This record gives sequence, structure tokens and C-alpha cells, in this order.
Amino acid sequence: MKKNITINLCGRLFQIDEDAYELLQHYIESLRHSFGKSEGGDEIVDDIEARIAELFTELREQGNEAITIDHVKAIISRIGEPEQLTENEESDKSDKAHKFDSFNSAAQGVYDNVRKRTCGKKLFRNPNDKMVAGVLSGLAKYTDTDPVIWRLLTVLFSAFYGVGIIIYIVLAIILPEARTPEQLLQMEGKAVTPQHLADIVVDKDQSTTQKPNLFRSLFAIILKILFGFFVGIASIVAIILFCGFLFALVVLVSALTFPVNSYMPFSLQAMGLAELYETNPMILIIFVFSLFMMLLIPIYAIVHMLLSLSKKVQPMGIAQRIAWILLWIVALCSIIPCSISMAKFRHEQRTKEYFHTHIYQDVLMDDNDMDFMRHGEWNLIKAEDCAHYTAHGEYFDGNKSVRYLDTYNDECRAIYQVERKQAVEPGIYRLDCIARAEGPGSFVYAIGDSKMLTSIPAYGNRGGELAAQIKKELSHMLASDSLNDVGIDESTKEVDIKGMKFVLTDLHQDNKKKLKRICKGYGWSIVSIDNIVVTGDSITYGVSTDEGFTGHPYRAKWFSATDFKLTRTGDLPHIKNDKTRHPRIKRNKRR
Repeated sequence: MKKNITINLCGRLFQIDEDAYELLQHYIESLRHSFGKSEGGDEIVDDIEARIAELFTELREQGNEAITIDHVKAIISRIGEPEQLTENEESDKSDKAHKFDSFNSAAQGVYDNVRKRTCGKKLFRNPNDKMVAGVLSGLAKYTDTDPVIWRLLTVLFSAFYGVGIIIYIVLAIILPEARTPEQLLQMEGKAVTPQHLADIVVDKDQSTTQKPNLFRSLFAIILKILFGFFVGIASIVAIILFCGFLFALVVLVSALTFPVNSYMPFSLQAMGLAELYETNPMILIIFVFSLFMMLLIPIYAIVHMLLSLSKKVQPMGIAQRIAWILLWIVALCSIIPCSISMAKFRHEQRTKEYFHTHIYQDVLMDDNDMDFMRHGEWNLIKAEDCAHYTAHGEYFDGNKSVRYLDTYNDECRAIYQVERKQAVEPGIYRLDCIARAEGPGSFVYAIGDSKMLTSIPAYGNRGGELAAQIKKELSHMLASDSLNDVGIDESTKEVDIKGMKFVLTDLHQDNKKKLKRICKGYGWSIVSIDNIVVTGDSITYGVSTDEGFTGHPYRAKWFSATDFKLTRTGDLPHIKNDKTRHPRIKRNKRR
């Protein structure tokens, strides 16, 4: 049983059903809204109302006592929707006016087509035809296209670094789902009328009984697998974010609780930020606030999504979701410059502390350089434009822990001279060491009665004379069963090359890798200075790149030297003469 209403339309009375009246009233209001801003719009609506009254009169003359919703639908389809009437009016005006060129006409046609497809619609996620979240089906409803097209495009874009999946997840977060019948009608661009509401309910019941085809089922399985994979990753990220939030909270509470100058864990002093807090606290405040926002917003969004899926809270609206995303982006843009400023401050602070606490002979150097110089009793004569003063990692036998004299300057401008003084008896001596250089201009020197120089061979850090000599001395080692067969002392693991004994650590009979590392050489060569005459009580020796001392320009980026050994090779000539004359004097006295 339906309720009838008596209406007055253009001075005529008609009996009409209640749902038909609501549809008619919505149609006339849509007409007034469409034509209200145009010139003569009210007259057009009045003419349409008069035409509807004439059609109602014809229905009554045919024996229809009451106008039903089917009669109103038929009349609306006969007259046309407001959008169609507006487009017809605009097309009439455009025919009277000037014509666009071909490009503008094509663009206008595309715009009109898109506007026609989306006019009066709202974008929702479609729950009635979804495979994962209903995003693509909602886009298909909004643009009046086939959902398969959108699904194929998603798969295609997903092949490009997962762009399609990322866009899908973002839209699934932003777009609300059409849950109520009113939202379903808005998604399709239909008027909210009792008849349309009834049709939505019937269509929903029919859609639940439809059986999906093979392609739809296969596509749904693929998308669900991909979506499940990213949901798993998102869950792991959420757990990590939550743990990071708890850790950041503990650090913040500790930093605020402990005094600024305290060395307790997580205090500002322990983290090296006490001075920054005193000089520029706003950087720390902005950093902490932005960090908490970056962690809390994703956690809140995930929890809210889970609660909405369980029907405990309403889903977020589009405006709320966009606001949270913009706020998270603002927090990210704030935390990046703060992090850069804090890292720069910590680097400057560490550099300042580092160099002010390690000074050796008025030269700033690190702890390793200072210890090597101090323990080796090396005196730093000159040090200009030197990146460092010692190094390790490329010792001739592959032992990366052995440290040696070394300096570096990419522009070949390092002036580096280091020496030490050794007490000796008068005599003739030889100085041996192993050294290497990237280019010419570095020298090993010895000062006895006079200054003697020998240049360091420039083999770079590959090969070198020492490696060639070791290969020659140990050429039969790979085929030998005993180290003694090739001149190596098995108890000390020493090899004698030109009078210098080199200890080959960790060398066993079956250890062939050690020999291979030794044969790389790393550019080392044996550098010797022979016939050093000493009539005093000491010899000074060292290395130098100073052109004023060596007389040669320095054109190397780096050089290295180590294993200095001083050997007495003979007596002074006048001492030998005294020993030969002394017996003759005694014989003369006996005579």
C-alpha cells in the first residue's frame, strides 16, 4: 500500500505516489539549480513544468488515477536529465558563436567526455566489486569505464619499481568506502530516491550471488598475494616504528631528567649535545617534536585502520587523511635539516676535541700517529700539508695491523721530514729499511760525518723490489716439504734477504696463502745507504720530502717507510793502521 499526495502543477491537480513526488521534486530542483545562473533559466524551468503537467494530463486521460514513480521516470527520460539539457543549450550557443580550431575542439571534446562521465559522482571504494580494497572498481564507477582496464594499468605500473602498488595503497588509505546506500548512489551519480535506494538493495543482493569467472578469480588471487605481502611489510614497519617510539621516549625522558653536564646514559652530555642545547636549543626542540610526529602518525593511522575494519570506529574521511599525510610530510621536512645541523655540530665537536687533546711536538695528530712517533723516538722536523703521519694496512707480508711512517697529499705538496738519533761507536755503518713511494722526490737519509741520501723507488702500492726478491728466494717453496729446504728457519719463521731478516708471521708448511700475500709486494723495496763513516758517537737517519733538504722536488702523493736497521760493517781506517804499527814498536824494544 502506497501513500498518494495531491499536488498543484501549473494550476492543475494531480494524484501522485509519495516516492514519485520525491523524485519529481528532486528533478525540478536539479533543473532550477542547472538553469538558475543562465539568462532566462527560470522561463525554461517553467516551460518544462508545463510540459510535465501536459504529460500528467495525458496519463490521467488514459485512465491512470495516480502518477507512479515509473511514470515519472519515463517522463524524465523523455524530457532529459538536467545535464543533458545544459549541454544541449551550451552546444546551441557554441554553434552560434565562432568555431574552435581542430586542437581546441579535440581538447574540448575530451573535457566534455570526462565531465559527462564524472558529473554528479563522488569517488568511493566500491565494496560490491572489489578484489582487494575496491579502489579500481571505484575508479571504474567514477569514470564509467571497465574495471579490467584499471586493473591492467595497475599491473603494468607495478612493474616500474612498484609504482602501481604504491599508488593503490595510497588511494586505499585516502578514499573512503561506499558503505551506505546513499554513498553507493553518489558513487554512481544517481539521485537519492526511495526507488533508487530499493534498486541498490536489490543489486547488492544479486551481486552477492554472482559467480566470478576464471580471469577475475586469478587476478584476485594475484592481487591478494601482492597486497598480503605489502601488508606484512607494513606490519613489520609498524612494529619497528612502535619500538622506535618507545626508545625515543626513553631517551627523551632520560635527557630531561638527568642534569645537562651528567654522563649518565642518554643524557645530553653523554650524547654530545649539551653544548648544542646551551647554544641553540631550538634545533633539538624541533627535532624531538618532528621525530615524535613522524613516529606517532603512522602508528595512529594503522591502529585506526584496524579498529575501522573491526567496525569499532568510523573510517577516516578524505580531509582527515590528507591532513595527517600533510602533517607527516611537514615533520619529515623539519627533521631533515635539524639532523644535518646536529650531525655537523657533532663532527665539528669531535674534530675539535680530537685535535686539541693529541699534540706531538707542536703538531696536531691523532692518537695512533702520536703513539707510533713517541714509542719509536721519532723527531718530527717538518710537517706541512700532511693528511696523516703514519698508516697501516699494506705491510709487505699482508699484516694489516703493522703501522709505518706514511704521509699523503693529493696535490703532491706534503713537506714531511722525520728522523731519529742512535748512539753508536766510531766506525763504518750501513742503513737498511723498506720503503715505497707513489712518485719521485722522497728520500731516505743518514747523517754521520756527512749527509748521505738515497731515493725511494716509486712502484706505487703494487709489486716492488722486495716482492721480486722474496719470490726469487722462495721460488721452490710451493713444491718443498720443509721450510729449511728454502732457507727459512722453521723455529723463527725468518728469511734473510740482503742481510735483512724478515719475520713471516703465521707461516706454516701448508700455508700457501701467506706466500701469495707476500708476493703482492704492495710496492715495498729495500733501500740501503752504505759506507756511512762515523767518527763521533751517534748517527741520525730518517726520511724527507723537503726540497730544501734533499735538493730534489717532491712529486709524489704519498710515501711509506719502516723497518730501519743500522749495521756496523767495518772500522775506521786510522784505527786499523794503529793496530798494525803497535806490534812493530814492541819488537823494536825487545831488540
